[in-house]
Amino acid sequence: MAVTGLFFLRTAYLRRHQSYFPFSFLSLHTTGGLQSQRSVPAPPAVAGRGVTLKADRRKRASAANRASSPEHLKRRTRSGVEFDCDLYRRYAAGGHVPVMFCEVLEAFRLPQLRSFVDCTLGAAGHSFTIIEAHRELELFVGLDVDPVAHEKARARIEALLGDGSREQMKAYIHLRNFKHIKSVLVGIDENLLNVGVDGILMDLGISSMQVDHFERGFSVLGDGPLDMRMDPQATLKAEDILNSWPEAEVGRIMREYGEESNWQLLLEKIVAARKKGGLHSTGEFLDLVRKSSAKCGGRQGWIKTATRVFQALRIAVNDELQTLENALYACFDCLSSGGRLAVISFHSLEDRIVKKTFLEMIKEEQEEEEEDCGKDIMCLMNDQSLNETQIWSKQKIIIGRNGTILTKRPITPSEQEEKLNRRCRSAKLRIIQKH
Repeated sequence: MAVTGLFFLRTAYLRRHQSYFPFSFLSLHTTGGLQSQRSVPAPPAVAGRGVTLKADRRKRASAANRASSPEHLKRRTRSGVEFDCDLYRRYAAGGHVPVMFCEVLEAFRLPQLRSFVDCTLGAAGHSFTIIEAHRELELFVGLDVDPVAHEKARARIEALLGDGSREQMKAYIHLRNFKHIKSVLVGIDENLLNVGVDGILMDLGISSMQVDHFERGFSVLGDGPLDMRMDPQATLKAEDILNSWPEAEVGRIMREYGEESNWQLLLEKIVAARKKGGLHSTGEFLDLVRKSSAKCGGRQGWIKTATRVFQALRIAVNDELQTLENALYACFDCLSSGGRLAVISFHSLEDRIVKKTFLEMIKEEQEEEEEDCGKDIMCLMNDQSLNETQIWSKQKIIIGRNGTILTKRPITPSEQEEKLNRRCRSAKLRIIQKH
């Protein structure tokens, strides 16, 4: 009887989960490499323990299947802009393709774009598209802290303007951090802050020029110095943090900036390495991460851990999060009435700051009479440029006293772009318009 009862319990369990087992195995097979060889765990024999094991299985299945789940894909707000394959091939032939360039063009499709600031100039990919698309542009300002990117961008912009077809446009390219946008604009024209600029773009991703050059220390795929400075003139390096900063602070950086769950073990290894002379190259640090992440399973496990830890160190070296928050407020102050700020972020820490700061910037400072507030909203809804953005963003807007958030949820790249440019997969675009 005991055997028969156990058999029926097992059969009932399998029937209840008949769709779970093959789906879970398929997802692991397509996304987890060697991990797909794992056998499906047997049903629990003890009732109390079974509840816990069932919950664990569901949690693991949810994480494994999230990428392929139709419901998860629906939660992403895909771009509705038609992807321009011809323009993509043209940029690819030039060696640099800006992320979400079609969406950026759409974000700044205003009746008149007479002034534009690219806060993260890079190789001038986005700026090139904006200048080409807006013949009415009168003022262009580009900012970047990387001298290599600065020189490449300057040459590209000068070549674009060299044909003489845009004699009315003045271009200024500065080797400055975007947190200094106000002082840069005042230096160009003292009246600029009063008038404001029509468009500002911030692309927060690391450029290929930085990642592909191992001597900059950003890449997890090659050996180089533990540098990670965006601005080569800055003094703090990743090597300094790993070898001399307090242990508690190094742990906090990996835990908060890298969101790394294995941070305690990594910290122990880093402290042990200090006693043997410290860490002085990305190769040495990657070897430490690899050995510390052996239990995660294969190359994929330690590569993901290394990516998160490298991100954490880069954020700390360049004080990226605080700089970003300060710069967002400064950029919003520099906008003209009706001007737009577009921000492309690449990880959750950045996106949270952008979302939170946007909401704070547009919030009402004092209550208005309902009648007046209603008139303002109707005026905004009748704004042609706002309605055009509504068409491609496919979502509601958030209207505040000082501005309107055009992207309640961030826009992600189109499927076509993701297939052609894998580096754009984590990009998220948010846009705010000033009243």
